[in-house]
Amino acid sequence: MVPVRGYKGARVAVLGLGRSGLATARALRAGGAETLLWDDDAGAREAAGAEGGTLHDLSKGNIWGGVAALIVSPGIPHLYPSPHPAVAAAREAGVPTDNDIGLFFRAVVDGDMSAAPPRVIAVTGSNGKSTTAALIHHLLLAAGRPSRLAGNIGRAVLDLDLPGEGEIIVLELSSYQIELARSLAPDIAVLTNLTPDHLDRHGGLGGYFAAKRRLFAEGGPERAVIGVDEAEGVFLADQMSEQAGDDRVIRISAGRRLSGPGWSVFARKGFLAEYRKGRQVASVDLRGLDGLPGAHNHQNACAAYAACRAVGVSPRVAEQGFRTFQGLPHRSQIVARRGGVTFVNDSKATNAESAAQALQAFGRIRWIAGGLGKEGGIGAVMPHLGSVVKAYLIGDSAQAFAAALGHDTPHEICGTMARAVARAVAEAEAGETVLLAPAAASFDQYPDFEQRGAAFMAEVARLSGE
Repeated sequence: MVPVRGYKGARVAVLGLGRSGLATARALRAGGAETLLWDDDAGAREAAGAEGGTLHDLSKGNIWGGVAALIVSPGIPHLYPSPHPAVAAAREAGVPTDNDIGLFFRAVVDGDMSAAPPRVIAVTGSNGKSTTAALIHHLLLAAGRPSRLAGNIGRAVLDLDLPGEGEIIVLELSSYQIELARSLAPDIAVLTNLTPDHLDRHGGLGGYFAAKRRLFAEGGPERAVIGVDEAEGVFLADQMSEQAGDDRVIRISAGRRLSGPGWSVFARKGFLAEYRKGRQVASVDLRGLDGLPGAHNHQNACAAYAACRAVGVSPRVAEQGFRTFQGLPHRSQIVARRGGVTFVNDSKATNAESAAQALQAFGRIRWIAGGLGKEGGIGAVMPHLGSVVKAYLIGDSAQAFAAALGHDTPHEICGTMARAVARAVAEAEAGETVLLAPAAASFDQYPDFEQRGAAFMAEVARLSGE
């Protein structure tokens, strides 16, 4: 673990005792702090109490006079739609709030303990950040560079072992994690894209973008890799550039050629191209990679390639690494091929924008969709239904999705995953893809998107006799 030494002898409150909260409490105690712990869930409190630390309802009693800081887990609201009562009480008492990401950067990068801090590549974005972070990690290992993966994917940052000489830490960071961190100091910062998400948590799209932007504006990275397929990315790239051709900014795009004197990486018609100072310096064929299917994954490939190039990985080594990347579970994951039909699990497509990307990655599609619908419904999907042979609708949003699809797209309300997969398997023909891309959250039927994806894979395996 990474001990947090800045609070030795002090009392520090930790709110939220999931994976990151427990790691934070351990790291604080390892650094000599006394911890006050709380989670609104009794099961989480019980697990934390078995490890040490004092359990105390942080929403009750006047405890803040002797507390040095409140460390808040990412899932707990601290501003919108309203602060958690413990956060509000701490602020009223003048107690500063932070999170594990801020503690990590202070402990490891800002020099609390390490004479030779590791390099850090931090990845954020609305869609694709998990795949991009995992791909960067994979490419670094393929290049023989020591690397570890943490943050919103893999291990909690403070649960990592102390970094070794020359190590590169790859962090996936959500907007929740970025907006509250008091210290942000990545060497390379990556923004894959920006589409509306978590708007209630950030008070609208502007607040959501502002949270993402902090990684660049507050972090001061030596290089910024920025997706410029949305207006916000173009704006951010402009803000980060000192002059035309400033190669501290690497612009990336999926689907259009980027021009100009600077550094750019883009994908068109299945090929990745790298340009510097107006000249092409490398090209990579992305076609036929099972681990990176579709244009949205080509955007992830561009972002990962650019980040690795920024730390000295050669184009040839990066290309070799692409060919051995297997992708992540539940993200455009090819789980079976049977009778000429391909089965793809993209359970992570929890909003319409990410589902729309999945629908553009394959040909004739039997689309399984539905769950707990989000604000805006499936509006973003509607322009991309040309490849859908038929939709099989499940969960709470099935009726609403059916109404949106109307008479233009054949569909059937199935209700459950088992029936949807069975009906799709019965009707699918050779050359088609059965795609789970729900365009909705999972919480109406499953605890998380992973268990939803697992249910899809189990049904595919059962019906395939595997």
